Amino acid sequence: MTRVVGDHAVGALTDAREQFLALIADFRPELHRYCARLTGSVIEGEDIVQETLAKAFYALSLAPEVPPLRPWLFRIAHNAAIDLLRRHDRSALDLHAEIESVAGFEDRPDPAVVRAALAQFLCLPATQRSAVILKDVLGHSLEETAETMGTTVMAVKAALVRGRRGLLANEESSQAVATLAEKRAALARYAAAFNDRDWDAVRALVSDDCRLDVVSKSQRRGKAVGMYFGRYEKEDVTLSVVRLDGHLTLAATVAGSEKPTYFIVIELDRGQVTSIRDFRYVPYIAAEAAIEPA
Repeated sequence: MTRVVGDHAVGALTDAREQFLALIADFRPELHRYCARLTGSVIEGEDIVQETLAKAFYALSLAPEVPPLRPWLFRIAHNAAIDLLRRHDRSALDLHAEIESVAGFEDRPDPAVVRAALAQFLCLPATQRSAVILKDVLGHSLEETAETMGTTVMAVKAALVRGRRGLLANEESSQAVATLAEKRAALARYAAAFNDRDWDAVRALVSDDCRLDVVSKSQRRGKAVGMYFGRYEKEDVTLSVVRLDGHLTLAATVAGSEKPTYFIVIELDRGQVTSIRDFRYVPYIAAEAAIEPA
């Protein structure tokens, strides 16, 4: 009886999670665009999205009624991203920047700001970065931007004046990318075995304690990771080594596509794969990615 009740509870929770994900599906790509530019990484951006959805799912279970989802999710994502940035680099936040004159403010964004590469936003302090992304890139109103950031419209205008100026001044700058030949070679061996469909060779490259995260779907560890490749045995997917946001990773291209469909992030230790993060179920990342040949 206890087991039956437990299975029923798990099933109900799974159903509720699927209903929640369906409810917010339309907002996820836009949330990712914001978080990816705020963190400077499509991968870290998706980490923030996942954290946001987890917090929102829990909060909804306690709420007496469903709040307006779009602004609510953006506030959660904004706070989560700021917390991440604060942990990594407090000096980049500029949370209490003095409000300067907004005489140069224009409500229409510069097209060059909209076209700016994801990594370029990192030249700005987080408040300016957030204001420019929300207002100019995502098209939120001044009032929506202020609500998401937890500040005033006047402060948003000031952040936009300074942020646009700083972003355009750095438009031609490029991020320095450091790559390790050893990691590139190990990823190339993995990709080659995968593309040759030599699954024994692929599994031999995976450590016994490897962690697998099929993002937004499932997680496994150890021997259970071996079953992960069973699905790929039946699919026409090829891997290539690329630079994604300055880091070496694997791009997965589905047969018939002219460009990468999604990414697989792999961590290595002495040539052995210790972690796999497969983003096949969040393909919108590919639309935001700055990809370079490795």
